[in-house]
Amino acid sequence: MLSSLTRNLTVARFIDRPNRFIVRCEAPGLGRLRAHMPNPGRMWELLLPAVRLWLAPAPRAADSTRRTAYTVVAVERDGEPVLVHTHASNDVARRLVQQRRIPGLEDAEILAAEVKVGHSRFDFLLRRARQQVLMEVKSVTLFGNQMAMFPDAPTLRGRRHLEELATQSSRGARPVVLFLVHSRRVDRFLPDYHTDLEFAHTLLRLRSQLDVVVAAIGWRPALGLPRRVDRLPIDWSMLAREAQDGGAYLLLLRLTRAHSVRIGKLGTRRFDAGYYLYVGSAMRNLTARINRHLRKTKTHHWHIDYLRAVASEVTAMPIRSSRRRECEISRDLDRFMKRGPAGFGCSDCACPVHLYVQRDNPLHDPRFHQVLQAHRMPDRATGIAPAR
Repeated sequence: MLSSLTRNLTVARFIDRPNRFIVRCEAPGLGRLRAHMPNPGRMWELLLPAVRLWLAPAPRAADSTRRTAYTVVAVERDGEPVLVHTHASNDVARRLVQQRRIPGLEDAEILAAEVKVGHSRFDFLLRRARQQVLMEVKSVTLFGNQMAMFPDAPTLRGRRHLEELATQSSRGARPVVLFLVHSRRVDRFLPDYHTDLEFAHTLLRLRSQLDVVVAAIGWRPALGLPRRVDRLPIDWSMLAREAQDGGAYLLLLRLTRAHSVRIGKLGTRRFDAGYYLYVGSAMRNLTARINRHLRKTKTHHWHIDYLRAVASEVTAMPIRSSRRRECEISRDLDRFMKRGPAGFGCSDCACPVHLYVQRDNPLHDPRFHQVLQAHRMPDRATGIAPAR
C-alpha cells in the first residue's frame, strides 16, 4: 500500500478539519479541495494553519460513493513528514518485520494479516520460536521534548485490544503490541496517561503478559521506507508514579459574543468574544473535577463556573502530575497570551491571574502546544518541564 500511495504525491496546505475524516486544503493547480483523513486521532499539534500536507490520489473504485479525490498521507512537522495514514502504517510494520529490521522482532515471521479472534480483529499473526502469536500495531504521531506518546484521544477500542491480547498469553508466547513512532526525534515512550488514563493503566497492568515494542522511524520527503529503526525504552516507574488521577488541567472556553458576567466577589466583568484558557488543579479526583466543569448547569462555586455558564464550547486538557504545576503553566501562558480579569482563579496562590484570552483558537497556535507538551512530556529524571 505504501508504495502505491507515494507514487504520485501532491503537496497542499491545510485549511481546516470539519470532521474527523475530512480536511479542507489548498493545492497549486487544484485550488481548494476536500481530502479524506484516514486517521481519527485529534492531531492538534500537527494540523496547524497552513501546514504542509502530502496527498495521494484516491484509488478508483467500482462504485461512486467516495466524495473525495485525494487522501492525506502525511503532515509536515519541523520540516519532516509524519505519516498519518493508519492503514499505510500497518503496511510499513509488515515490511519492516519481513526485513527483520525492528529491534526485538528480528525472529518474527508474518503468517497472516487481519486475524479475527473472538470479537476482535488483530493486525497480524506471527510465528516466533515455533509458536504463533498475535500482533497489534499502533501508529504514533504525538511527540515532543524527545518523548512519544499514544493515544492522542481516548480509545476504548485500544484498551480492549490490550485486554484481549493479554488473554492469549497463557496459550504460548506473549502477544506483541508494536507502537510505531513516526519520528526519530524521540528517545523514550509512554502511554498518554493525560489523555487516556485507563489505557495507560491497562498497559501498565498487562505489561508482563505482552511484548511491548516501540520502534521509531523517520521519514524523508519522498516517503520512502525509512532505513533506520530505533527501539525506544518505556519508563515504567515514571508511568506508575505519574499516571494518577491528580494534577493540573486547562479549560479552553469559547465565547461567540461579549458577555458581562458577575464573578462572585470579583464583581461584574466584561468578557469579549474569543477563546479563554483557564488553569486549574485537583491533586485528587481530577477526572471528577473536570467532568463538573464540563457541565453547564451546576451550583457556582469557583470563578470559572460563572464563565463556563456563558461559554458556547469547552474543551478540557488534563495535565496529570504527582506535583502541582498550575502556577508554572500559568506563568508560561502569561508569556504570550493576554491576561483575564485580575484575581480570576488564583485566590489560593500568589499568581496575578489564572485566566488568559486571545482572539484566535490557542489550539491553532504552536506556542500553546509548546507549553502543553512541555508539561505533559517533562524531563524523565526530574519531572520538571524543560525550559523554553
